[in-house]
Amino acid sequence: MTKRSLPLPFILFLPIAVFSFFRFRAAFLGYPSAGPLPGGAPSVAPPPFPNVTLLSLAAEEVGEAELRKDVENLLHGSFVSVSDGGGGRRFRSYSSWRQDNHLEGRTRMRLPAQFHAPKYYHFFPEFRRSLRDWFRSRRFQPEVMLELVRLVKIPIDHHYGRPGSQQLFGSCAVVGNSGILMNNEHGELIDGHDLVIRLNNARIQGYHRNVGSKTGLSFINSNILHACARRESCFCHPYGESIPMVMYICQALHFLDYAVCNSSHKAPILVTDVRFDMLCARIVKYYSLKRFTEETGKPPDEWKNVHDEKLFHYSSGMQAVMLAVGICDKLSIFGFGKSSEAKHHYHTNQKKELDLHDYEAEYALYHDLVEWPQVIPFLKDSGLEVPPVVFYH
Repeated sequence: MTKRSLPLPFILFLPIAVFSFFRFRAAFLGYPSAGPLPGGAPSVAPPPFPNVTLLSLAAEEVGEAELRKDVENLLHGSFVSVSDGGGGRRFRSYSSWRQDNHLEGRTRMRLPAQFHAPKYYHFFPEFRRSLRDWFRSRRFQPEVMLELVRLVKIPIDHHYGRPGSQQLFGSCAVVGNSGILMNNEHGELIDGHDLVIRLNNARIQGYHRNVGSKTGLSFINSNILHACARRESCFCHPYGESIPMVMYICQALHFLDYAVCNSSHKAPILVTDVRFDMLCARIVKYYSLKRFTEETGKPPDEWKNVHDEKLFHYSSGMQAVMLAVGICDKLSIFGFGKSSEAKHHYHTNQKKELDLHDYEAEYALYHDLVEWPQVIPFLKDSGLEVPPVVFYH
């Protein structure tokens, strides 16, 4: 009896199916299944490509004039002097750009009291140099994602005694601070990654079973460093002076905290490239605009009635995730998400964040990172191949 030959379309399809299976298997090998993503179940079809109107609105820079004025005054040594209430004088910067998300109101940033001592005067040239170089790079350039290995990974490699190379970290864990971390004992899984990134000085002592004990990189916003630099018990080294830190700038004045802390830290303290900051800002604003129009049915230009454009910005967690996207071959995300049964932060009694972030919009971004990274606005123009991402509750 003659064997029936396979139809030609099936023959062509078979190798494609086999290749796709092994590629998918290789991408996620070694990771147990994770919980569902915030923002809904996986999409059956990819979402539509970015809306042109929303892209245009997301690209608008708000508060640029204030920031420029702030930087120019600081570079020329011009601080606003105010009474400290005790007969002395303190100094503050002009802008309210990126208010600390843990402080009520719009207080202006002030120099830590100890920085007025003569022994700190010699930090001012380094402060101005860092601020000037940072601001000179201020332009939108999504290709900065391709430079993150050079800007971040290689300095970390050198610190740990490894030869710097363009090879990515094999696996990374970004550990958020949500109270949902207490629902699972992911500590051992977290510590099994090549690089563990923690956020904003979150405590790990007493929480090892849930959050792990390994820290390879501390990612913070400069408000956190500013507060830490004021306290002798903390002073710049929350995880120890040998743990590298990456910081994004919330106030131009915080470059002084950076200059002082960097002088005593035995590991690199890196400031995120302002081009990277601008990319993250546009991505988050786009997702927030998209969520607003879809949920309210209102035109996107009414978004500003809900969010304060000058203070609205990405969370530290979002930017840490985007940093890991650029320096890691595989990425796991832990401790992102909210629950009515869990504390806002696992290690504090804080009830909620101020309305400076749109977490639901950021969850939609994480969903697309896992499912459809090719449609993420602005990021898709960077030329970066997004690594496999797994989201854990």
